[in-house]
This record gives sequence, C-alpha cells and structure tokens, in this order.
Amino acid sequence: MDPNPRPSSRAYQLHPARSSIVDLFNLYLGRSSHQKPEDSNREPPNKTQKRVTALNRELPPRNEQFLLDFGQLQSQFSDQDQLRSVTESILISLVVPCSGHAPRAEFLLFALRSLCSIGYINWDTFLPSLLSSVSSAEMSVGQGNQAVTSVSSTSLSPSGMLPSSSTIHNSSTFQSSNPASPLPSVHGISSPAQSATDPSPCVALSPVKSSDISCSGQQSTMRVNSTIRDNTLSCLRQLCCKIILTGLDFNLKPVTYAEIFNHMLNWLVNWDQRQQESDVAKSWRPDKALIEWLHSCLDVIWLLVEEDKCRVPFYELLRSGLQFIENIPDDEALFTLILEIHRRRDMMAMHMQMLDQHLQCPTFGTHRFLSQTTSPISGEAVANLRYSPIMYPSVLGEPLHGEDLANSIQRGSLDWERALRCIRHALRTTPSPDWWKRVLLVAPCYRSHPQGPSAGAVFTSEMICEATIDRIVELLKLTNSDINCWQEWLVFSDIFFFLMKNGCIDFVDFVDKLILRLIEGDNHILRTNHVTWLLAQIIRVELVMNALTSDPRKMETTRKILSFHKEDRSSDPNNPQSILLDFISSCQNLRIWSLNTSTREYLNNEQLQKGKQIDEWWRLANKGERMMDYVTLDDRSIGMFWVMSYTMAQPACDTVMNWFSSAGAAELIPGSHLQSNERVMVMKEISPLPMSLLSGFSLHLCMKLAFQMEDSLFSGQVVPSIALVETYTRLLLIAPHSLFRSHFSHLSQRYPAILSKPGATLLVLEILNYRLLPLYRYQGKGKTLMYDVTKIVSALKGKRGDHRAFRLAENLCMNLILSLRDPFQVKKEGKGPTEFTETLNRITIITLAIIIKTRGIAEADHLPYLQTMLEQIMATSQHTWSEKTLRYFPSLLREAMIGRIDKKNLAIQAWQQAETTVIAQCTNLLLSSGDPSYVMTYISHSFPQHRRYLCAAACMLMHGHPDNINVANLARVLREFSPEEVTSNIYTMVDVLLHHIHMELQHGHSLQDLLSKACANLAFFIWTNELLPLDILLLALIDRDDDSHALRIVISLLDKQELQQRVKLFCNNRGSPEHWLCSGMFKRADLQKALGNHLSWKERYPVFFDDAAARLLPVIPLVVYRLIENDATDQADRVLAMYSQLLAYHPLRFTFVRDILAYFYGHLPGKLTVRILNILDLGKIPFSESFLKHMSSSNPVICPPLDYFATLLLGLVNNVIPPINTNSKSGSMGDTSNNTLRAPHNKTPAASQSGPTNASEGQKSFYQTQDPGTFTQLVLETAVIEILSLPVPATQIVSSLVQIIVHIQSTLIQSSNGLHGPPNGVGQGSVLPTSPSGGSTDSLSASRSSASVSGINASNFVSRSGYTCQQLSCLLIQACGLLLAQLPPDFHKQLYIEASCLIKESWWLTDGKRSLGELDSAVGYALLDPTWAAQDNTSTAIGNIVALLHAFFSNLPQEWLEGTHLIIKHLRPVTSVAMLRIAFRIMGPLLPRLSNAHSLFNKTLSLLLNTMVDVFGRNSQPATPVEASEIADLIDFLHHAVHYEGQGGPVQASSKPRPEVLALCGRASESLRPDIQHLLSHLKTDINSSIYAATHPKLVQNPS
Repeated sequence: MDPNPRPSSRAYQLHPARSSIVDLFNLYLGRSSHQKPEDSNREPPNKTQKRVTALNRELPPRNEQFLLDFGQLQSQFSDQDQLRSVTESILISLVVPCSGHAPRAEFLLFALRSLCSIGYINWDTFLPSLLSSVSSAEMSVGQGNQAVTSVSSTSLSPSGMLPSSSTIHNSSTFQSSNPASPLPSVHGISSPAQSATDPSPCVALSPVKSSDISCSGQQSTMRVNSTIRDNTLSCLRQLCCKIILTGLDFNLKPVTYAEIFNHMLNWLVNWDQRQQESDVAKSWRPDKALIEWLHSCLDVIWLLVEEDKCRVPFYELLRSGLQFIENIPDDEALFTLILEIHRRRDMMAMHMQMLDQHLQCPTFGTHRFLSQTTSPISGEAVANLRYSPIMYPSVLGEPLHGEDLANSIQRGSLDWERALRCIRHALRTTPSPDWWKRVLLVAPCYRSHPQGPSAGAVFTSEMICEATIDRIVELLKLTNSDINCWQEWLVFSDIFFFLMKNGCIDFVDFVDKLILRLIEGDNHILRTNHVTWLLAQIIRVELVMNALTSDPRKMETTRKILSFHKEDRSSDPNNPQSILLDFISSCQNLRIWSLNTSTREYLNNEQLQKGKQIDEWWRLANKGERMMDYVTLDDRSIGMFWVMSYTMAQPACDTVMNWFSSAGAAELIPGSHLQSNERVMVMKEISPLPMSLLSGFSLHLCMKLAFQMEDSLFSGQVVPSIALVETYTRLLLIAPHSLFRSHFSHLSQRYPAILSKPGATLLVLEILNYRLLPLYRYQGKGKTLMYDVTKIVSALKGKRGDHRAFRLAENLCMNLILSLRDPFQVKKEGKGPTEFTETLNRITIITLAIIIKTRGIAEADHLPYLQTMLEQIMATSQHTWSEKTLRYFPSLLREAMIGRIDKKNLAIQAWQQAETTVIAQCTNLLLSSGDPSYVMTYISHSFPQHRRYLCAAACMLMHGHPDNINVANLARVLREFSPEEVTSNIYTMVDVLLHHIHMELQHGHSLQDLLSKACANLAFFIWTNELLPLDILLLALIDRDDDSHALRIVISLLDKQELQQRVKLFCNNRGSPEHWLCSGMFKRADLQKALGNHLSWKERYPVFFDDAAARLLPVIPLVVYRLIENDATDQADRVLAMYSQLLAYHPLRFTFVRDILAYFYGHLPGKLTVRILNILDLGKIPFSESFLKHMSSSNPVICPPLDYFATLLLGLVNNVIPPINTNSKSGSMGDTSNNTLRAPHNKTPAASQSGPTNASEGQKSFYQTQDPGTFTQLVLETAVIEILSLPVPATQIVSSLVQIIVHIQSTLIQSSNGLHGPPNGVGQGSVLPTSPSGGSTDSLSASRSSASVSGINASNFVSRSGYTCQQLSCLLIQACGLLLAQLPPDFHKQLYIEASCLIKESWWLTDGKRSLGELDSAVGYALLDPTWAAQDNTSTAIGNIVALLHAFFSNLPQEWLEGTHLIIKHLRPVTSVAMLRIAFRIMGPLLPRLSNAHSLFNKTLSLLLNTMVDVFGRNSQPATPVEASEIADLIDFLHHAVHYEGQGGPVQASSKPRPEVLALCGRASESLRPDIQHLLSHLKTDINSSIYAATHPKLVQNPS
C-alpha cells in the first residue's frame, strides 16, 4: 500500500476518463484490456528463460501515433488538470508490471517524453508518487525479508527532509545518531541479514511457474527464486532510474530532488540485498541487470550533485555514509564515486583539525584544562557536564567523545596513546578529584545494573589500569635510581585509593596485568616493597575485600598479591620509610589471614611471625602511664607507628585521640560583660600532629581519624583544642582525593542538628574560612560552598543580635566569591532575587570584572545567565560605580553598568527629610545623660527607615567630640539591631559623612580639619569602642571613590597605629602563614580582643583562627585595586608595604598577584609592580633565574633576549605540557628514545636558565601548592606573572615569542646538528624552508632559507628537553599558544597583527612569478596535513604560525574568541585562492567552539564569506581566472559549518541549518560570481531553490 496516497486517489479511480486512458495504454503496450493482471505480470524478465508458448497477438500501433490518439481522448474532457493527474496515476501503476518487459518499458519512457512535450507531466508530483509506488512494490517483493523492508520509501519523511534520520532503517547505515561514535565500524553501511524462508512473494511479479523450472531439491528452488526476485527488482529500479533521468532534464522543486536523492542512496547502500544462505551467497555474483541499475542510479546521483546545476550539494554525499558500505561491488563506477567522497570528505575534515591535532592534550595548567565542545544538553546536565580532555576527530573532522567511543578505541592505536598520555599526565600532576569524576566511568564489573552509555569525554577502566601501571613502573625506576621519591609515592597512593574506591579500576584485572608487567615482564624493576605498600593502602576498600573473599579468582589473586613481596635492602634501617617497607609484607599477610581462611595456605609464616614484633613494640610503647609524645617521636618510633596504622588502625586511632585530651580540660572563664551560669569546658592546648608523622599513616587510619575527630569537634561536650582542629585540617590537606568531604552536606547527614548549635556552626565557618578555602577551590566545590554559606547569611541577616556568626559567614562568602575563576549564578536555582547582602552584591560585581578581564568567560553556556545574574544583583543593590572604576571594567560589564542611575543624591535627600526627626530621637538616646530605659523604647518604636540613620546621627551629634556620646546606649542599640541594619547604617553613615564634609567646605572650614574630625569619629566607632566592623566600613568607603575624600579617609584609617598594632599582634600570635608546618602549641586569642566588643557581645564560644585583622584579608586587595583605579599608585604601594606581613596570610595571594597584574596591565609603574611581586614568597615560586636578574637590573626597560623567552617556553614544555610517551605506537613521532633524558620530578636539569630554578625538587603535595592548586598551574601562572611584570610593551614580547616559533625547527635542528650530527640521519638540507617545496634548492637560496634565530643559546636546547627536534618544536609551539592564551587581550591583538604580517609577507605568496598551481601546492604543503610538524624535518613559517594560532585558539576562553576575527581583518583584502585557503585553515578548527555561540558563529561565518567575496566577488578582478571547482573543499566546509552549528554539535543525519544562518549565507552569496553563487544556492532561505529551506519545518510553514 502506498504510504503517501495522493489526496484524490479514489476520485482518480472513478474518473470517467480512466478506463479510456487505460485502454489506450494497453493498446500500445500490446496488452489485452481483458487480460488478468496476473497474466500480464508474468512476462519473462530476461532472455535466459525460454518462452513456453507463443501467443498470437496483434501488433500495437506505432509509438508515433500515441500522441495523436491521446490528443483525441484529451479533447473529450474539459478538466485538463484532473485528466493530467489521472494520466500520471495510470502511468505510475504501469511502471511495476511493465518494468520486466523491455519493449513495454521503452514505450512507457516514450509516452512520458511525449506527454512531457505537451506539458502533461508534473514531475514534482509524479516522481514522488512513482518512488512511493516503487517502494511499496519492493516491500511486497521482499515481504518476509527484513532487508528489503529497509529500503522502503516508507522511511522517507513526508516533507522529504534531507537526509531523514530514518532514511535507512538499519541503525548502522547512515551516520549514527550517537555523536560519540565516529568510527567506520559504527558508521559503516552494512546489509542486514535477510530471510529466505518465503519465496512466494516473487510469484506475483514472475511469469515463471514452479513447473517451468527444472531443479532438484529445495536449495535450487530457493536459489532460482532469489535470482528471479533480484532480477525483478533490478528491472524495476532500472526503469525508475531512467524515468528520473528524464525528469531531471526539467527544473524540479528542491524537495523533489531531496526525495530522489534519498531513494538513490537507499538503493546504493542496500544494493546487495539477497538470500543469505551460505551456499547461495557463495555462488551469488552481481548480474548484468543489477550492474545496469547501479549505473543508472549513479547517473542520477551524479546529475543531482553536478556542479553546473547543483541540484543537491555534494556535501550531502559526504555526510551520507555511502562510503562505508562494507560489501562494495566490483564496479568501477561506484568505486569512483566512493573514492571521490573520501577525497572530498578528507579535504573538508582537514579544515576542522588543528595542526598537530594528534599531539593536543590537556595540560592541567589551567583550572579549565581544555574547553569542551558544546552540545545541546539540558540545563540539569550542564551542572554535571563532563569535561572533554581529549577528543577524537570523526570522519567529518568534528571532535567526538563519549563512552561508546572510548570503548571502541583499540589498544596500541594512536588514539589509545593519546588517552594514556592524558591519564599519565593527570597521574603526575594530580588535577582535582572533580576532574577525575567527570571523565571516568565505573568499571563494567562493578556496575550494579545495566545503564546506557555516558556522554562526555571518558576513559575506560582499561585505559586507567594501563596508565596506573605505567606510573607504578615509572616510580619504581626512580626509586631504583636511588632518587628519594617518597613524596611522589604518597601523592600517587592518594589518587590510587580514590580510583579504587570509586570502582574505576577492576582490581582483579589490575593485579593480573601488574604481575605480567613487573614479575614476568621485567624482573629487575621490582626491587622494593613499594608495590606491596601500595596494595596495603587499598586492601580495606570494599571492592578489594570482595575480590579477595568472594570472587571466584580470589585464590589466584591472593597468590599474585603476595608475590610482590621483596626483602628490604635499605641502607638506613632506622628510616621511617624503610621500617614501613620492611614490615608492610607482614601487615599484608596479617590482613589477608583475617579476611579469608581458604587463602591462608599461601601466606608466609615468617611474615606472620614478624607481626609479633609490631605487637611487642606497641606493648612497650604503651607501657606505664606516660602518654606517647607524637611530636618528639624518633624515626624508628615513627616508622613503627606507621606500620601499626596498617595492622591495628582502631587502637592507633584511639591513642591519637587520647593524645589530644591528654592535657585535660579547663573551664572557660566568661568575660566581664557576661553573667552566665553555663559552664564551658575547653581542651587544654597541646601540639598538633606534624605533617611528617601524618603523611605515613595508612589511608584507612586517616579516614577513621577524620570521622572520630569530627565527632569530637562538632558533637562533643568539650570545646576542642586548636591542635585538634589543626590536625583535622592537616589530614584533609594531606589526602585531598581520598578524604575530601563537602562539609555542610557531610556534617548535616552525620549530625542533623549541627546548624542549630552556634558553637559547631562557628567552628565549621572558621575551618572553612581560614584553613580549607584553597582546598574547596581545588576540588571545584567553591560555588557549592558559596551557596551553602549564602543560606546561612540569608537566615541570619535579619536576625537581631546574631552578629558574630553572620559577619564570619559573610567574610567567608566574600573570600569564596573572590576565589572563583568563572562566572557563576548568584542563586543555585538560578531564579529570583539574590540572597546576597549589599556587601556581597558589590563584591560579586568586582569579582565578575576581574574574572572577565583577566580570564575571560570560559564557556558559551556562561554568557546567557550573565545578564540574568546582573539583573538579580541590581534588583537588590542600590550602588553605582564611579567612572574611574568603570573605565577598568571589561566592556561587557561596563556597558551593563554605565546606564545605571546614581541614587546617592536621593539617599542624601532622604536623610535631609528625616534628619530633624532622627536627630531628635538620637539626642534622647545618645546624650551622655541619656536615659538607659529609652533604649528599648527606641528599638521597639522607631521606624526602620529611621533606624538606618543612627550612626550618621551619632556622627553629627559628636561635633568632633566623641565624648559627648552615650557609648553604652549606642552599643546596646547596635547589638540589638539585625546585622542587615548595621550594614545599612554603615553605608548610610559614609554617604552622610562625605556629604557633610562638602557642606562644611562650602562654609569655609579647613579640609584637613574636617578629614581629621571624620577620622576621629570613625575611630570612635572602630577602635575606641569597637562598635562597627572595620572591614565593612572600609568597603563602604572605597565604594564611594567618586568622592575624592573617601579614599583619603581610607588611607588615614589604614595609617592608624591602633590598626597597625592589631595586625602585628595577629601575625605574632598566628605564627607562620604555612600553618601546616607549625610544630609548637597554638595560642588561643581572647574572644573580646580578637573580635571586639560588637561581635563578642553575649558570645562565650572561644575563637580558633578568627580575628578582626584576618577579616581584612579580602579587603586590603580591594583597597589596592581602588587606589590604582584612582591613579593613587604611590598610596597603593604604601598600603602594600604596610600590610605585606598580613597579606602573607591571604589564602590566595598568588592568584591576587596574577590577577592584579593582568587587570591593570599597561597601567602599573615599575616600582608598584615590584612591590606587588614582593607579596609572594619569591624563594618558593618557580621564577626563572633570568627573570629575577632582569627585574633587579639597573635598566629593566630593555626587552629580555630571545634566550629568556625560549627558556621560559622550555620550562612549560618540561613542566606543563604532557610528555610524549616513549612507547608511542604511532611511528610518526620519530625516535623517542631521547625522552628518557627528560628530567623527572617536574624539574629541568641544572642549566644556566632552565626554568624553575627556585622551586624545590620533586612532585609537590597539594598542601604545598594550595594556590593555585597544582604544580603545573603554578609553573604556568608563574610564567604569566613573569610576562606581565616585564616593563616592556606587549608588542615586543609577542614579537619575540612569534620570532622564536616561526624559526623554531631551524634553530633546533642546527643546534642539534652542531652538537651531535644530523638527527635521525637527516642532513642540513632539511633546515626549515620558508618555501613549501620541502628543502629544494630553490627554498634554500640565501634570500629565502630560514636561518636559526639569533639571540638563542640553543647549543644544548634539545638535549635539555629529552625530545627530538621535531617533537620539541611541536611542543614549544603548543607551549607558546598556551602561554599567550593566559595573557590579557592586549597580547592577543599583537599576536594577530604579527601573524597576519608574517603570512602576508611570505615570499611565496607575494612572488608574482608564481603560478596558481605553485601557490596551491604551497598551501597544501604547509597546511593540509594536520600532522605536518611531527612527520619529518621540514616545516614552513606559515605552518608554524597557523599551528601557533590553533594551539592558542584551543586554550582561549569562549568570550575572548571574539577577537580572533582581527587576524582575518588584517589579512584582507584577500587576493588569491592561496590566501583564502589560509584564512579558512586558520579559522576552521574554531567551529566546534562556536557551535553554541550563535552570534560569534555568525560573525565568523560572515567574515569567511567576505574573504570569499574578495576573491570571487562579482566585481573582483583576479590576475588569473580561477575555476569554481578549485574551491570545492571550501564550499563543502561551509555546508558542514552551518550544519554543525545548526545541530549544536557533531553533524547527524537529521541536522538542519538555522534559518538565520541560511539568511546570512544567502545575503553574502549575492555578492559572489554566479558560478560560485550557485554552488552555495542551497544555503539560503528560498524554498524554491534550497533543499535545506524546502525541508526546514520553520521555513516551510513561514515561506515569507
């Protein structure tokens, strides 16, 4: 049955002309009008079958007579349209029965042509109906046959969408709907299995009866029936193709072309549908009829995609999947088409791939790692988005990822090596657990229930397993080299425990592979017990215990685990590590003995007996009443206690907890202002456990300790000691992967009533604010914590009298907001007004400005809710920023803020209106003789709008004499206020105070006197009586920098000796900023002295780390920002000098230095820059030696030599860029044996200027690099700080970096040749030619060859890196791109200018004697091979520049991609195809980044189209004419670009361009030459010329 019946088909059946027309056709077809359909259908399909009888029939009339006869019939009816439709339906009904009869088929073709000649065929209705009818016939022929069903036209959508996702039913035919499956095995086209159980459907169309066939047995019958059916289908398709070819001579509608194209593809893809019995299949060969219809089908396709007509874009073949059919027939015509598809697809895909794409890998040098490709996903999924650390290019060049893809990657392939390179680098550089959780999957054996594949970039458990074993082998080799790498083992054990606990590694499989690698692979690697120790760390993990107790292979696994034991041969037997490694086998044996009785036979009795030594040591250590002093333990005792942590974790835990309570407890004496009968007991202070002891504890003991400490901290009856709190935080810092917990959710589950206990809440807030802030940022949990703390702030801000907890939570929230490095939603739910306080709203705006200006907006997903976020903040904040502040804001934020109405005048007017009433109230309240009972009257009966003027009125009443004020009444009222009312008082007081100064100046008073009185009044509030929080007051003042007096008051306050002494006292009491290194007892500060009267009022719970001076840590940097904005750089320098000791306690001071240098780049004097740098502990930052020398030189204005920049890049290669593995299987990377020279421990070999000379050796734990988080981030950000600190313009810096990159190969090869001879046997002839000819004599001419860069001391450059010249050149280019992407946009503009100049000045583009062919060859040589730089010793200057731009683009945040257009603008006008190709090659890899940034995509696409107009415009006059076919790949790429953006990700069969993009392309194409214009004719919104418009639902519904 026709699935798409014509609307009036029944009317056509009953039309009076129908019988006459049928008779006419039967007459000319030689068919009797009374002949049964069955008989007419039984004509022989070919000559091979003998005719049994010869009927005596009259000959039909001559064909030429047909049109005359039809004309007579036509004249009998008046409704010609209906007659035409009836004629069409009859013709269609005759196609199937006549297709197997050659003369009749020929007549039908003749009749069609004849009727066409008189306009009696509407091809746009006829062909779709014909194809529908043919599909129905094929279904009936293949009834009971699965494969035939798959080609039915029922799979076509009614609108003829091109190509429909259901065009081919078999799920493995067209490009998979899963974008994560790009491999041929997934996209491959295959013929589904076919059933041959029922040959009867063939009878309806076959004239051959079973009695006519001489055969023996059923198999022969089946073979003959299969042949008959195949011949029937072949003849039907052949006739159909001929009819279509006739129709293609006319102009059809695009939707008709689309439907024809879909059917032809269907037929080609499923060309080999046949009986699948093995014997039949073996004997089957394509027959002549099949080959004929195949060729006709190909003729149709070639006509559809021919460039002269461009009925269908050739791009549709590229995304059709036709080239992946598995069983390609032995036919040259089809093979030619498939080869052409492959060729053009490869060319198109090349435009999307970065140069050296196979070497691109995340560096973990930034918290983003690598920007992910965006895809259309729900808002809920965005929150848990998986990062895409590596992506694999699909057949169309687009980056793909996902679980299916990861599982399809074969071990040993280049893609497998890329994945392992990424994981190995992660194991060395320890990115946050948050990153691991986003890219890993639970091993299949641990999945409790079947689940669908995970989206996003993932690594399989096999990859993780192999990389983990590689890391173990790497550490064993270092250990065997007598390098002390115990720190590396500790860091790795934390990650290893994390991976095992989360089920990312199959433990049994891991042990099997590890034994093969260590024992059977190389007996010389395993010489120590480090592997046994590593396994002992995880032996209590539930999944591991299950494997050793209930897994069927438990006996074998246990035996293998025990085989890793090695006798300890340490030269220092009393070293704690040696003792642990010596006893660890005994610990392991004891644990296994307790786990499973059936495996005890494998245990080593000697090791079991050795366990008694541990018991004996423990008995002696606890002998007597004396408590073990954990601070003064000797090395042997430390080692033995470590051992005990693996065998007796609970006793070890108990004795540690007893240590903290060993000094006893004392009653906390309440302050003089408190009269409370409640007793508060506090643990007496002892020394916290040192890191050197904690680091060796088993992770199992650490977890036990953490839980038990939490019980004591948050639910105990005694206030804990600072030592206990400090030790708890040290545990969390030592093992950030294994022990991290999100405190509010974790503690709320364990102690549901914790937030109702003020003491517990205060302690949690103090721990978070003063100890764990960097840990939360490292974990990526800063935003989550911010939302949790905001809830506390929101709950407390209106609560009367609860000032301490509120101010602490608000200060924590300030620190959290300032620590964020990406835009964020101010509410977790994203809707409604912000719950922030006014202070937090203002901090948020400043943070946004810093983020956007210094780091950019990372993802397109952040841009939409940025405006919403601003609206939420502005809805509750009344503040407006000064012009001086706004001028430094990024343009995106400045434009949103600049139109905001300044309401300060309204605030002053409100004060003036209420002043009389307020002063009267306050006179009664605040006069020194005021009635104390009036306090409650004021609090109860005053209006809220009047209460916010209390402090302002107090200032006015002082008249410069604070003694006039009744302090007791004022303090009591402020304490009874809510925190929100106090904040409002501070902001209002500042406004009124500044207004008052201006008014007094007009009355002739001295400014100096006025400022002096103002400062005295504020000192009364802050220090004399401690009535207001200093941090909020300073923030209120600096936010009024529109008033010139505000900052002068701020400086005066900061200069006050009271504050200086307070800060000094805080620093002396606090000890070293690196609190984890403090070994002595902590001194608890007095509550009232630490926080002041206002915050300590009615409080009894003691402080731990909190202090009024510490509250200034987020404020001082903001003061410095505001001073610089107001050109007060000398004062900023003085503030930094005064508070440098305090800023050493800033949890994120390294980030502060980096951000302030970037925010004010180009506006900071050299003296202030040096002062900012001195905030850092320079000895612990990996600055290059030459940088420190340059900054301290007498004339630092001179740009450093190129050697400095080259060494800086080498430092990034050695410490940040993932190393290229030595066992790469790619074969294209050259000799990798030199990689063994690469210095371990993230350090470069000793050299004059070889990178981080000041950094300590070895891998660093997290607590050593808390800011910025990882050592790779530290090295990269240090390089950024160096560049930003150089007192030379960005122009010179970028020029030096680009100069190095352009000539990098020649420099490295020449220096390497000079030292060691030609690398890999390649001679000097391969030195970097700027010509694309690859080292020809022409390219080496004196004027055109590229000499090495002068100014680089590269004599030992290659050997210092451990790479070959080719590898090092690629990695240096990547390092340079990464570095430039971290710098402010000022550097980017210079890069675009430098790059465009170098490209335009390339001699082979400017040489007028070069032919077009030579120029195209040049571009091909330089840019077409994405792996160009790693394949051989040749490269080009343009290739290097484009590779640098690609590496740069891949690391740029989304927002900063806006500037990428500059390079194309600088290249214009483009005057040659070669330059046009370069422009496309530069911008092509950006496509995946822009797929969800529609505005930016439109700009980029418009720019590329404009460059095309430059060359192929209607009015352009090229020196040499260029055919349109020369840029077929660019045309294909444009089609792919608009489909990619329309899909929002990898192109699928159902992808459609967006109407706005089609409109943009349509407008641009109007300026192109006609021959180019028609190649883009489908990229427009005209439904009469574009198949995309004609099949787009929105455009079809709204054709206007």
